[in-house]
Amino acid sequence: MLRLARNGPASFALLAVALVTGLLGGFVLSSSGSKADLCPLPFDTLSPTSGHDYPISSHAPISSGSSHYSESLLLDNDELDLEALRTLVAGTRGYYARDYSMALGWNNMRYIIETSLYHGLLLNRTVIIPSFVYARSCEYDNSVCAAYAPMVNRGDAVSSDEWRQLPEEQQMAWRVPMSVMLNMTHLRRSQPVITVAEYLRLHNLPEDLELSTGQWDKEKYHQSPSAFNLHGKPPSIHVVENWWYDPQGLNRVDSIPEEMKARGWDTRLGDRGKDENGGWKSLTKTKAYHVLEAALSGRQYVLGWDQARQILQSNGIGGVTSDEGLTQVLNDNGWEVLYTFDGALGMDYVKNVVNPIRQVAPRDSIRGYAEDYYRFTEDVLLLKGEIHYERKPGGLRFTSTAARDVFARLVLFEIHPTDRVKELADTMDLHMRELVGGRMWMGAHMRRGDFVRYNWVMQAEFGDHLQRIKNHLDDGRRALHSINPESLGTYAVPDVTANHALMQLKPPNEGDKIYIATDERDPVNLAYLTEHGVIRAPDLITIEDRRRFGWPLLLTDVLGVVEQDLLARGSFFYAHALSSVAGGVVNIRAANGADPRTAQID
Repeated sequence: MLRLARNGPASFALLAVALVTGLLGGFVLSSSGSKADLCPLPFDTLSPTSGHDYPISSHAPISSGSSHYSESLLLDNDELDLEALRTLVAGTRGYYARDYSMALGWNNMRYIIETSLYHGLLLNRTVIIPSFVYARSCEYDNSVCAAYAPMVNRGDAVSSDEWRQLPEEQQMAWRVPMSVMLNMTHLRRSQPVITVAEYLRLHNLPEDLELSTGQWDKEKYHQSPSAFNLHGKPPSIHVVENWWYDPQGLNRVDSIPEEMKARGWDTRLGDRGKDENGGWKSLTKTKAYHVLEAALSGRQYVLGWDQARQILQSNGIGGVTSDEGLTQVLNDNGWEVLYTFDGALGMDYVKNVVNPIRQVAPRDSIRGYAEDYYRFTEDVLLLKGEIHYERKPGGLRFTSTAARDVFARLVLFEIHPTDRVKELADTMDLHMRELVGGRMWMGAHMRRGDFVRYNWVMQAEFGDHLQRIKNHLDDGRRALHSINPESLGTYAVPDVTANHALMQLKPPNEGDKIYIATDERDPVNLAYLTEHGVIRAPDLITIEDRRRFGWPLLLTDVLGVVEQDLLARGSFFYAHALSSVAGGVVNIRAANGADPRTAQID
């Protein structure tokens, strides 16, 4: 039986997507109402939807805080029985599966899972995520961690030669249950999510069939009918090939709003039949269309909002001074406004959702995810390959601010670490305050390890790297002294107010100790940090803390999740623009109501 950890408190209401037509995938109960009489309709009996009547609308957020399973369905030791799993999936149209990149670290996996969850909402499908992830290093001798978590050769596990040149002990990884890294209880209160192992249980298959690579096995996973399917048919599958998702020249969006369709979308065509314009009505390409199109380059088939205005003005096209006027000119000339999030330093590695921006794209390049893939009625919809690299958060852009906010809420309020992570971070925060005399403290993330190997580190020489961090934290200390508590603001995220509690302590003094989270493990370099006033996790975590937390804290990747939550509590935070760790910390800070002036990413 799989574990479902009771990690989270009752979730506050999530402004999520609305149910506008009702749930199609119901189940039939006999008059006795016993578990044995549960008989879900097979997913392949559902009729395709027509037009735009999707049961989940990304444009109409509502409150949704109830659990998708009954607490009475939990067995002893917090396990979910089959009826609880069945209840999770009963109201959806099937499963949404992915090929997950298990070679990546946790923060990359986190934002890939965020994308999957949003896609599942768009399609009204139960999202399937891996049952485990790989921790990349052990805080002690490898054999210590191997006593608690299965140890594998990482390259063998994910079929990669990336680490073959390293010493053998550095090639090892440990399988960590997803429930250690992610608060599944909290997440499942907002939408149906199961692990691969739980999917296998539902289909009377052994859990050890789960592939170590994170890929979906179209044969092994589909050899047995559901535990509740009385028709005896294995689950059907429809595969979305990776190159269909958003090839060069196409912009993938959530769904197409009615007003955009009225400007040129042909609802009779969709993905079922393309005309010479790729499924759109004929479009007269004006001068404005052509001058904007000429500026498109590279994989990103979009232009910036201000960039589009400047191009049109420089080509003598008027009426674009105001935002309303620019939108009208774009729409009249075959272009649309899309909504997404800005990265850091012009790159999209941080994948945070705190800097909303507008972009523009040719209307004939836009394809809706819901329009293309909601209509499939197979039990499993599988997106092959990976879609995180060189893409925005969510793996697509949004056609409204409301849709963008739905995704932001999911990331900010539903993707939580476990309670034990938050409790330890809170304890470490108190210890850190004591070390700086009760004042505000500042922290940073210092990515070394593979960043040094790939030449992605901001400063190759260790001393220079520390000095760079200190320089930025000096800027942060001055900023904290200058911020008027009455002028506190928030990131541009939904449902957040300024958190004045974050500014109640006195600002830091020059020379105060600083906290640095780092994957550096060279003893000489670590001693250098200590000599220069740096506090690390081992300085704050006591034996009692370790006993309370348990064995997962032996793994560096789990400790990293704790440190992210800790850094989100610091009064000022600095990190590297190439690191998704930084994006995770900023997301937490934004959700906590921190002022944007109290963090810097470069």
